Amino acid sequence: MKTLFIKYKSVIKFILTFLLVYIVLTFGYKFYLKVSIDLPFYPDYATNLVAHQTEYLLNTIGYTAKVLKHTEEPSMKLIFEGTYIVRIIEGCNAISVIILFMSFIIAFSGKFKTTLLFLLFGGTAIYTVNLIKIALLVLGLYYYPWRGELLHSVIFPAIIYGMVFLLWMLWVNKFSNIGKNNG
Repeated sequence: MKTLFIKYKSVIKFILTFLLVYIVLTFGYKFYLKVSIDLPFYPDYATNLVAHQTEYLLNTIGYTAKVLKHTEEPSMKLIFEGTYIVRIIEGCNAISVIILFMSFIIAFSGKFKTTLLFLLFGGTAIYTVNLIKIALLVLGLYYYPWRGELLHSVIFPAIIYGMVFLLWMLWVNKFSNIGKNNG
């Protein structure tokens, strides 16, 4: 048994580190959601920010978009060209995806400064692509409403998770201690 632990030490370390970081960040995020009920941003700061930044992005490219509080559920309504198109819920803010991304990077950590910079770069890139994804989803739902399920459930998740996967591969092959030891 001891030889198995020695042989797979790096795999066990990765799994335990990943799980520990993921659990700590997830519980921290759940705590944030719980306390954000009493804060002035509805439904929570991150979701509110994503909704308003999507509104700004759509308005900047020449459309008319408006974000309103949803009165029946904890979400934001996005009115596009005078039509209620989507609701932006907590799951739309990409925080859970960023937590998954960060857990992997930390589990495969490299030098402290490089790891920190890649976490900031990757988290910002995921957040930005998520905003663009939501804006494109709004456009897609407005112009092609019959493609809504395909856009929301297949294409756009593939984009965001594909990006996370590519960032992970870049990290492992170029910056992590594992990638440097094997390259």
